[in-house]
Amino acid sequence: MRRDYDVILVGGGIVGAASMYQLQLRHPKLRLLLLEKADVLAAHQTGHNSGVIHSGLYYPPGSSKALNCVRGRHALVDFSVKYGVPHDICGKVVAAATAEELPRLDKIEALGWQNEIEGLERIDADQVREIEPHLRSVGGLWVPCTGIIDFPAATRKMVEVALGIQPESAVKTGVEALGFTQRDTGVTVRTSAGEFTGRAMVACAGLQADRVARADGVDLPERVVGFRGDYYELEDHAKYKVRNLIYPVPDPAFPFLGVHFTRMTDGNIECGPNAVFTFKREGYGKFDFSARDTAEALSYSGTWRLFFGNMAFGINEYRRAFSKKLFLRTLQHLIPSLEMDDLRPGRSGVRALLLNKAGDTKDDFRIECKGRSIHVLNAPSPAATASLAIGEQVATWVEREWPDLF
Repeated sequence: MRRDYDVILVGGGIVGAASMYQLQLRHPKLRLLLLEKADVLAAHQTGHNSGVIHSGLYYPPGSSKALNCVRGRHALVDFSVKYGVPHDICGKVVAAATAEELPRLDKIEALGWQNEIEGLERIDADQVREIEPHLRSVGGLWVPCTGIIDFPAATRKMVEVALGIQPESAVKTGVEALGFTQRDTGVTVRTSAGEFTGRAMVACAGLQADRVARADGVDLPERVVGFRGDYYELEDHAKYKVRNLIYPVPDPAFPFLGVHFTRMTDGNIECGPNAVFTFKREGYGKFDFSARDTAEALSYSGTWRLFFGNMAFGINEYRRAFSKKLFLRTLQHLIPSLEMDDLRPGRSGVRALLLNKAGDTKDDFRIECKGRSIHVLNAPSPAATASLAIGEQVATWVEREWPDLF
């Protein structure tokens, strides 16, 4: 079994896969190794997100999120068309349910124009009903370039294409990176399957990004804190109430977007998510617990500042996590005709937030270089949509930092 490679990538989510794909595409001779501790690729954030191809509507103009989301969206759609990844550019409605939400909708529309979201259109209540007949709205935004996709399938296809370019590259699942030794000429990665050496390393570790970075000697003051999001699904008899994608007007007072309705590529309709602090970074059940994850999160000042700054929001989210009735009431804000027997419990996901000590959740995408390593430290939503653009950025960094690889 080969133990030496040109570049080792740690993390088999879509950002890691996209980085492997872009590196291999640009440099076919490179021998790459992708390590993933789970038994399958896309096991965590990639495989538990909403499955939406985001437009880039909400992000500060000029930010890495805004620029990479738009560029990544185009690249992802082109990739999916070329390689047959299940997707559908179905469009979405951002709906103002009440007149009080219209000024916030104005701000979102202005952001959309600044971010050059193609096809964006302000629509009135009648036009909203033509698109989503069961949606309560006094007006909205039509965002035709938003879509849905099977992100795990996209992840697998990116890796498959990369391996087809260079047969000496490899993917190893069920192999956890445990430690790193930096040298002038590369990095040794100690894993659960022994040591591997690379002339460089790229870490795309998602929920474990801060731990991997610190283990590699990065001086990182921030800490990853996990928030679980629970979904319900519409029963078959109620699916007609949602045609495609429905989003609320986000409330800037809250750190998350709010519950929305998403038609998935398999035809199911998901409703959610909420957002509650999780006691286990990779725990998808309401009662999952990790002593280490909990202690690290609750001993960090940024966690408490986030809690105290959003106390009412947090309490309401926890109540909804354990009450189908309260969850339904939130959904009825947009679709009043929904009833209890329209909903069945769905899946859950955990999003990684790289919190600073002030408890700020609005940090941009963040990549840093340390020695012979590149670390993708912060890649929350819309990272899956932006993955190919992030991967292209990673490839450019590798070329710039280590020209001796080529």
